[in-house]
Amino acid sequence: MNGSVRVGQVAGVPLRMHWSVPLLVVMFAYGLGRQALPAWTPGRPDAVYALAGVVGAALLTGSLLLHETAHAATARRKQISVEDVTLWALGGMTRMGRPKTAAAAFAVAVSGPLTSLLIGGAALGAGIGLSQLTGWAEVPAVVLMWLGWANLFLGVFNLLPAVPLDGGRVVQAVLWWRTGDRERADLAASRSGQVLAVLLVAGGWISVLRGAPGGLWIVFVGLFVMVVAGAEHRRAALHTELRGLRVADAMTAPVTSGADWLSVQRFIDEVAVPAHHSALPLLDFEGRPSGLVQLRRLAAVPVAERDALRVREVAVPLSQCAVAAPDEELSEAIDRIGLRTGPRILVVDGGHLVGIVTAKDITRLLRRRTLGGTVGQG
Repeated sequence: MNGSVRVGQVAGVPLRMHWSVPLLVVMFAYGLGRQALPAWTPGRPDAVYALAGVVGAALLTGSLLLHETAHAATARRKQISVEDVTLWALGGMTRMGRPKTAAAAFAVAVSGPLTSLLIGGAALGAGIGLSQLTGWAEVPAVVLMWLGWANLFLGVFNLLPAVPLDGGRVVQAVLWWRTGDRERADLAASRSGQVLAVLLVAGGWISVLRGAPGGLWIVFVGLFVMVVAGAEHRRAALHTELRGLRVADAMTAPVTSGADWLSVQRFIDEVAVPAHHSALPLLDFEGRPSGLVQLRRLAAVPVAERDALRVREVAVPLSQCAVAAPDEELSEAIDRIGLRTGPRILVVDGGHLVGIVTAKDITRLLRRRTLGGTVGQG
């Protein structure tokens, strides 16, 4: 996600934090320390409220991380590739590959809400127990109960049957299992997401018009759901159109490539400028693909450093590129595309680069299919 930085690792995958997370923590701390705690435990010093608010906000942020960690850990157990986990203003996001079975998709989807519900129940129970021992007015008991109710709400809200919420993923998995048609299930779940988004935006605006500024947050959530559900719908439609097609049907060959040991300046002069491409695959000494370099990365290298710097040092390594074999299904290969390389798939056969698939190649293939042309590499 743009605007996020890597801060560590969780469940064996990179953990990233969006710039909006500190705002989220401040919002939680303010709501708890300036509103909830003074109402439930009056007469305490402001410093106590402030400290308890910060602790509660940190605990809630940690529970959001545990929610996403559950998704990532379950995905890895089901042998699904996980790119990273990102915390941001709306909670969290786990980027991963597509599950191979409906059972795996179901397990990954329910793991997050179940974790939130378990945390919520434990925190609520601990808060109630503490209040029984020390009295309801005790600040720690209130913080725990606030944390418990927040996690219970998070778990229930995420189970709403609409993509991109976890409940929408559950619907996808169940429909996939019942019909045997993944794309049909994806389309149905994404449509439910779009309906929920409209309801959230409408409900949020009604709240704002009635004098509740918190409705703006509901509108923001609704707009986010609308954007993601729309993207999911387009992706599902694309997968339906690509059904039955192989990577070889779309790839361009031969591929313009360059040696990864060349200096940046020499690569620009001898390979990049004559090629007229925005990104080029790299080959190592043995002629095997080693990565992909984008012209914008080359242009960002200071002129004084271009003769000393090797092009492979500014390239995206092969391990972070989308790679597929010629006979693989094109729809599955598309799911490996990441943000770092854009819509490009390196086609590798026997360890050697044999072609490349770009967004233009896919568009051209779909147009040929629509016109009734022969699909295949010519």
